[in-house]
Amino acid sequence: VQLQASGGGSVQAGGSLRLSCAASGRTFSSTVMGWFRQVPGKEREFVAAISWNNGVTAYADSVKGRFTISIDNAKNTLYLQMTSLKPEDTAVYYCAAGSSWSTRRGAYDYWGQGTKVTVSS
Repeated sequence: VQLQASGGGSVQAGGSLRLSCAASGRTFSSTVMGWFRQVPGKEREFVAAISWNNGVTAYADSVKGRFTISIDNAKNTLYLQMTSLKPEDTAVYYCAAGSSWSTRRGAYDYWGQGTKVTVSS
């Protein structure tokens, strides 16, 4: 499975961005798709996940109500709609794919290259 993330950029606090992650290859082997983020000096943290099969979602408490994860099955593309962005959302965002439902970083087998999001106050 190959993942290509895009859509990052710079935005002011309160603004919105939509991240995309195009999946190719053996995508049928993946059950869950997720977004994680990382800032320098900190561990990569879970943001959101979605089941490829039934659309069940999960969110980190810090983004619940502001971020929405979705999948376009026809395009094999994962999205993360981010609204009401805060400076603390600044990070490199990574998309990932795994073979079983999980919000743990270690459960994901494939990773995109990351896209940077900067939120200024």
